[in-house]
Amino acid sequence: MSVVGYARVSSVGQSLDVQLDKLKDCDKIFKEKRTGTSNKRPRLKACLEYVREGDTLVVTRLDRLARSTLHLCQLAEQLQEKQVNLKVLDQSIDTGDATGRLLFNMLGAIAQFETEIRAERQMDGIKNAKARGVHLGRKKSLTEVECIELRQRRQQGALIKTLMKDYKLSKASVYRYLDGANAT
Repeated sequence: MSVVGYARVSSVGQSLDVQLDKLKDCDKIFKEKRTGTSNKRPRLKACLEYVREGDTLVVTRLDRLARSTLHLCQLAEQLQEKQVNLKVLDQSIDTGDATGRLLFNMLGAIAQFETEIRAERQMDGIKNAKARGVHLGRKKSLTEVECIELRQRRQQGALIKTLMKDYKLSKASVYRYLDGANAT
């Protein structure tokens, strides 16, 4: 029976040090730097394949492990099938007993609720900003005159790769500017 840790941060610029310090008593630690919303978390997959019956998987917080309540429940079921306990240090959860399992499920639901509320607030903020005329997103690379010129050059047979080079744009951006002509 081993104690296995899993640590994750969302971006390359963030540090795993705080989590690793809390997981220092684990026999083995899987760590990765990837967003929680990413479906590709190879170290989590390796961790879940590694744990065996009687092991304990330790994380510092629930949000380091799962993307949503559904994902959390799927992971919990997978661990339960393998007879692996889950221990969440910062929230004092240990699924080795009934109280820990109850707390685990309640906190997972609350975390999902908070995520959804945050997303709703963000959408409301974006909607209000648009209503006030605030331009969202990146500033356009080309002026209106440059857009007209780009479209004319394309109609005259200029290659996309030439336009990319001349205007310092990606292929997708060139096509976006060309499609913008159809929208206006």
